Amino acid sequence: MTALLQSPIAPEIARLLAEAHASEIAMNAQRAAFTGDPTGDYRDFYARTKDFYLAVAPETARLLYVLARATNAQAAVEFGASFGVSTLHLAAALKDTGGRLITTEFEPAKAAQLRKNLAAAGIADLVDVREGDALETLARDLPARIDLVLLDGAKPLYPKILKLLEPHFGVGTLVVADNSDMCPDYVAVVRETANGYLSLPCIENVELSLWIGR
Repeated sequence: MTALLQSPIAPEIARLLAEAHASEIAMNAQRAAFTGDPTGDYRDFYARTKDFYLAVAPETARLLYVLARATNAQAAVEFGASFGVSTLHLAAALKDTGGRLITTEFEPAKAAQLRKNLAAAGIADLVDVREGDALETLARDLPARIDLVLLDGAKPLYPKILKLLEPHFGVGTLVVADNSDMCPDYVAVVRETANGYLSLPCIENVELSLWIGR
């Protein structure tokens, strides 16, 4: 089984990737209007960019699918779904492995469209969409073991989200952090083996970390 390449997931992903590319071009053209700093006042930044995808790169999205399939992930958590490029790739993998995904989105309009996109792809039943502040929505009802994590929300929250999820990690849990260059405090944590991780940069500005335990 390779759900990523099958209908209705494949055409929905193709549509989202095209829209994400157009969104990136539009945002770059209006860059001066978005002076908010995602590493500073992130609430202001994400409010200003609520209509833009802010999606992972296509290569990163494929990497997520490969990692989830290769590890036979049964439970994954995503911090920051936006309109669902990464979400659909993760959910496609979990459809193949028989797993489930918990995802989070702060912006209500994005969360509503995300649910529609998941339904169009036929995988809404595999994804628990948690709307609101991830520090609250991920503080409850988590699986005993989390196999894979994607961090792609507000960059200053990466270390806090990591600590929130860590009690559910087992040896071999993978953590993928997009735009890791924007959160040096997070990188410092995962690159210190005493903290329980083996970590390295993977693709542009993506940090891939393996939980080995303390």
